[in-house]
Parts: sequence; C-alpha cells; structure tokens
Amino acid sequence: MTSPSFDFPGRWAEAAGLLLGPVLMLAGVLLRAGTDGFFPAQLAAFAADPARMSLSYGAFAAGNVLLWPAVIALVRRVWPAQPRWALWGGALVLLGLFARTFHAGVNHLAFQLVDVQGVRTAQQAVADSYGAFHVFQALSFAIFFGWIVLAVGTWRAGVLGPVRSVALASMSALPLGVLKGTGPMSVVATAGLCVALVPLGLRVLKDGPAPRWWAYPLALALGGAAVLLGLAG
Repeated sequence: MTSPSFDFPGRWAEAAGLLLGPVLMLAGVLLRAGTDGFFPAQLAAFAADPARMSLSYGAFAAGNVLLWPAVIALVRRVWPAQPRWALWGGALVLLGLFARTFHAGVNHLAFQLVDVQGVRTAQQAVADSYGAFHVFQALSFAIFFGWIVLAVGTWRAGVLGPVRSVALASMSALPLGVLKGTGPMSVVATAGLCVALVPLGLRVLKDGPAPRWWAYPLALALGGAAVLLGLAG
C-alpha cells in the first residue's frame, strides 16, 4: 500500500520563506550600510551602536535560515521540466545557506567578545583567528555557484522568467564570510533576491484557502515559547 504524497514543506512555509527570507536579508544589509565592510569596522560599529548592528546581523541570519523553504519551493517547480538543474541547484544553495548560518554564529560570538572584553581585544582575537580552518570552508563554492545553477534551472523550466532568473543569480555576488559589511553588490544581490522571490511568494500565499482562525494565536504562542526557552538556555 502506497502512502499518500504531500508537498513538503507546505504552502505556508514556502510562502513565508519566499516573502520573509529575501526581505529580512535586504533589511539586514541596509541596516549596516555606511560602515566599512571589513571586520575591524564592523566590530567598532557594534561597540558604538549595538542595537542597530544586532538587529542588522540578526535580520540577515533569520532571512538566510528562512530561505530553505523558498529553495524547496523553487526546486519543486523546476523539477518536472529540469530535474538535474533542480537537484544540483537546490543542493548547492542549501549547502551555502548552512555555511552562512555557521558564519552568523561566528559573528555573534565576535560581538559578545566586544561586550565582554572590549572592542580592541575583540578585533585582535578575530584578526589572529581569521582564516582558521573549519569544515564549512569547503562550502564556499556552493555559496557562489549554487544560485547560478538554480537560476539557470528556473529560466530553463520557465518558473521565473529571464529577468527574475538573472535577479536570482545575482545572489552569487553577495559577499561571504565572517563580519561582512554592506557594499554595492550586497544591496544588488539581496534586492535581486526580493525581485526574484517575493512575487512568487505572493502567488503561493494566494493559491489556496486561508488558515483557520486559531492558527494565528497558536503560531504567536509557539513563537513566544520558543524565544523564552532559548533565553532560558
């Protein structure tokens, strides 16, 4: 007996990823605009304005994590016409998202060093350890090439069209690594991601019934509980 199929991760998760992921990443990039892009200036900016920099890096990290259902949404739509491009593009992009999440953890630790030991000590600690080996270094190629491969798949499958596929591919220009500030290509890449994914997210959101009334307070309650549990350690 075969099990009934279902579309993982579901319409609401896909819509949330397609809409919120790109917007949060763009917001994170814009919030730290105007500061030199290398880590000494990023740490100094955190010391001067910790709320803004925490919000910037937090929004970017949250947007990055929320992109995984967005990537699955693209892969599912590309697969029927271009399975190889869907497979390799989706796998590479997801690996790249994992690597950026690792970088976000390093960023968070570096900012805590500023709070605990001061900005000078934090800058020296990051300088002395910058480039140290870690297993995610091997995923740098995935961060760069994954979006291009997936974008070719969306174009060949007719999922996004040529303009929005090029906008999706622009994510390969987003700087990678630890404590990266905002440059012109950061804005181009994250704005391109919004152009590519937000219209699809709106379409997915409208393509079906609204959730039950109790889903909204339940989602808020679960989100609040998750935050409290995280703060409790």
